[in-house]
Amino acid sequence: RAYDPDIELDEAVENLRKGSAEAFQILYHKYHNRVYRFCLRMLGSEEAAKDAFQETFVKVYENRESFKGENFGGWLFTIARNTCYNTLRTTKTHSEFDELYYKSGSTNNVDFGLRKALEEAINSLPLTLKEAFILREYEDMSYTEIAEILEIDLSLAKIRVFRARKQLRLILTPIIKELDEYR
Repeated sequence: RAYDPDIELDEAVENLRKGSAEAFQILYHKYHNRVYRFCLRMLGSEEAAKDAFQETFVKVYENRESFKGENFGGWLFTIARNTCYNTLRTTKTHSEFDELYYKSGSTNNVDFGLRKALEEAINSLPLTLKEAFILREYEDMSYTEIAEILEIDLSLAKIRVFRARKQLRLILTPIIKELDEYR
């Protein structure tokens, strides 16, 4: 039979429920970069993101038998989201930035300034808008998936992404104009 990555993932999810370490490795390999990026964007700190990321996968393994649904990715991101919320609740430092996140040899000051302004603008959003925006724009999730992960109606998922974009536009438009003057 032809190789079908979706069948492999379905089998891995099924085998994970039974405690398969190999299945866990397959799922970890598939999702680890996306989950880490999500945690980093939600928390704004590399150290906090690493902790939340590790805790997410520990919880996935510990709760593997409770997964009954069709959408493993949605379940995984729900766990990541809740873990990030718990981290934010306990640390209350979601506006700090990790300079390592921005280091890149090829960026000029204008690009760096714009990227930093964007990250700060995203971090200034209310958490409900921020998480919807990150899932849509950075994780490329559908509105249906966002609604499922955030446990909200589809229409509310769309509204939150729209409002986040609108707020970001308001914050960033003057900054972009100012940076354009330096080009």
